[in-house]
Amino acid sequence: MAGNEAASVQEGRQDAAQGRVLWEPPAEVIERAQLTRYRRWLAERGLGPGAQASYQELWRWSVTEIDAFWDSLWSYFDVVGTRGDGPVRRGGPMPVDGLRWFPGATVNYAANALRGAAERPEEVAVVFRSEAGGHRVLTRGELAHQVARVRAGLAGLGVGKGDRVAAYLPNIPEALICFLATASLGAIWSSCSPDFGSASVIDRFAQIEPKVLIAVDGYVYGGRRFDRRAVVAEIEAALPSLSATVLIPYLDPAASPDGLLRNGVAYADLPRPGHDLAFEEVPFDHPLWVVYSSGTTGLPKPIVHGHGGIVLEHLKALSFHQDLGPGDVFCWYTTTGWMMWNYLIGGLLVGATVVLYDGAPKGDELWRLSAELGVTYLGVGAPYIMASRKAGLRPGAEYDLSRLRGIGSTGSPLPPEGFEWVYAAVGSDLLLGSFSGGTDVCTGFVGPCPLLPLRAGVIQCRGLGAKVEAYDEDGKPVVDQVGELVLTEPMPSMPVFFWNDPDGARYRGSYFEGFAGAWRHGDWVKILPDGGCVIYGRSDSTLNRGGVRMGTSDFYRVVEAFDEVVDSLVIDTGRLGQEGRLLLYVQLAEGVALDEELAGRIRQALRTALSPRHVPDEIRQVPGVPRTLSGKKLEIPVRKILLGTPVEKAANPGSMANPEVLEHYRP
Repeated sequence: MAGNEAASVQEGRQDAAQGRVLWEPPAEVIERAQLTRYRRWLAERGLGPGAQASYQELWRWSVTEIDAFWDSLWSYFDVVGTRGDGPVRRGGPMPVDGLRWFPGATVNYAANALRGAAERPEEVAVVFRSEAGGHRVLTRGELAHQVARVRAGLAGLGVGKGDRVAAYLPNIPEALICFLATASLGAIWSSCSPDFGSASVIDRFAQIEPKVLIAVDGYVYGGRRFDRRAVVAEIEAALPSLSATVLIPYLDPAASPDGLLRNGVAYADLPRPGHDLAFEEVPFDHPLWVVYSSGTTGLPKPIVHGHGGIVLEHLKALSFHQDLGPGDVFCWYTTTGWMMWNYLIGGLLVGATVVLYDGAPKGDELWRLSAELGVTYLGVGAPYIMASRKAGLRPGAEYDLSRLRGIGSTGSPLPPEGFEWVYAAVGSDLLLGSFSGGTDVCTGFVGPCPLLPLRAGVIQCRGLGAKVEAYDEDGKPVVDQVGELVLTEPMPSMPVFFWNDPDGARYRGSYFEGFAGAWRHGDWVKILPDGGCVIYGRSDSTLNRGGVRMGTSDFYRVVEAFDEVVDSLVIDTGRLGQEGRLLLYVQLAEGVALDEELAGRIRQALRTALSPRHVPDEIRQVPGVPRTLSGKKLEIPVRKILLGTPVEKAANPGSMANPEVLEHYRP
C-alpha cells in the first residue's frame, strides 16, 4: 500500500463531522464502570499500571504483560473451573505455532453461564419476542431446569464429549437451551439459521459430521410463513453421521416428526424434568462450537473456538468495553447463523438478562422493542442505524428509552453521520459502541470504552489484550495513516483449529500469510495517536485509482447519503499493473429511476468528497445489492463476475440473502 498517499487522500476526505466529540463520560459513569473496578482491583494486588492510569496505559500493559493480564481475568471474574498451577501459555508464539492457553486448566462454558441459577433462581435470564407475537420469559432457575432436561435427552441419544450437535434454528429460547445443554456435556455446537438454504447448511454441517440435528418445522419473517420441513429432510439425507433429529414445532405447534424425519424425536418428548444439571469439565481449549466464514466462494471455513478462550474474552469484552453486568437487559439483533448470536448469549456470563428477538427488524421495531422491554444495551448492524436515519426516525422522542445507556453497531463501518444521528435522535447520554472484529475470534478487536470521549466516526479504542496495529506494505507499524489491520500478539479466542485441517495449512493460509508472525485480518484501519481507530472497509476489495488505494466505506457513505439511494455497491475491475473500470451499482427507492440528472449529482458528490479519480466510469441501476445471510456486501464475488467468472461459480447462492440479484451483475 502506498501508505502516505492513501493516508493523505483519506485525511482530505474527512469533513467537519469526523472527530467531533459527541459524548464524554460523566464522573458517575467512570466511577461505576466495571473497568474502573478492575483497574482498582489490579492496583490493590500490585498489578497493572496503577489505579489512576489512563486507558491507553492499561491497554499497553495488557498487550505487553500478556500472561499477567489474561491470568488476572480468571481471578477477577472468579471463573468457574479449575485453574491449576500451569502457565498461562505454552508454545507459540501464535496458535499455528503450537500455542496453548492455560494448559492443565479445566472449565465449562455452560457452568459459567448458569452460575447464577442456584443463587438467584427467580431472576430473569431470558426474554423472548418474535414478530409473530411470541413472548416468553425464563428465570435463571427455569433456564437451568430446561438445560438439564435437554442435556439428559441428548445424552440419551448418545451425545457425549466431543460429539457434534448441529442446529437449524431461529433465535428462540430453545436454541440457547440446546446450546447450553450441548456445552454442558462437552459436546460441540454448530448452528445455522432456517433462512439458510439446504445447500448452504449441508456445506457447513457435512464438514463436521454431527451426531444429532435439532431443527424447526419453519419460521416467520417479514409477515411470511416459511415451511422448512422439506429442507430439513434434504439436510438429513446429506448427513449420514446423524443418529437422530429433534424437531421443534415452531411454525405449526402441531408439527410432528412422524413420517417426516429419519429417526425423528419430538422436542417435547425429551426427558421430563427431574434430571440433575451437571457439567463436564473440559480442557481450556476443548472445542465449544464451530462457526463458519461466509462461504461466498468455496466451502465455508469451519472455525473452532475453545471453552476457556470464549469465556475469558466475552467476560472481558462485555464487562469492560460494554460495561454490562447484573441488572442490564442486553439485546443484539442477530440470527443463529451469525457470530453475534454467540456473542449475545455471552450476556449470561456477566449476569445480564438476554433478549432474543426472532423476526424482521422492519421500521422502528427494534427501538419499540427496546422501550417495551427496558433494554439497557441494544446492538444492531450499522445498516439499521443508517436506515433509521434515512427514514427520519426519532426513536428518542417516540419511545421511552430512558433505560438505554448503550448502543452497539457492527457488521460494517458506521460513518460519522450515523454517530451524529444516534446522539440527535436516540439519546445524548448513552455510549455508542462501534465495533470491528469478526467470526474468526467471535469478538471485536476495536470497540467502545466507557472511560473515553466518543467522537463522530471514530472507534474509541483497541480492546484490552488485542495488540492491533496498522501495517504499511513493508510490514511496519504506522500511526495516523491507513494500513492493514493486524494482530501482533495472540488472543485466547483465536481459533483453536479449523475442522478437517490436520496440518493447519488452511488456518495458516487464512491469517498468517503476508506479514511474518502477524495475524492479517483483511481490513484497512487508521490508528490515531490517542488510540482511536477508523475502519475503512475490507483491504481485499480495495479501490485502486491512479495508484491511490482506499477502502469502500467512504465511497458508500457519499452515495448512500442520497435520499434516492437505498443501497449501493462499488467495484474496481483493475488488476495488478493495469487500471480497470470503476463501476457503481445503485438500488434506488421505489418509483425512482436512474437518469442523467441523478447520475450527475452522484458523480459530482464523489468528485467533491473523494477525488476526481474516484468518479465512477459507469453507474448502473440494479434491483438489489448482493449480500451474505449476515448482511455483508459481496464485493469480491461481483468483481470476479465482472472479470469473467461465471455467476454460478463466483458465489455460493446458499450463503446469500438474495442470490437472485447476481444475474444483474453480468458484464
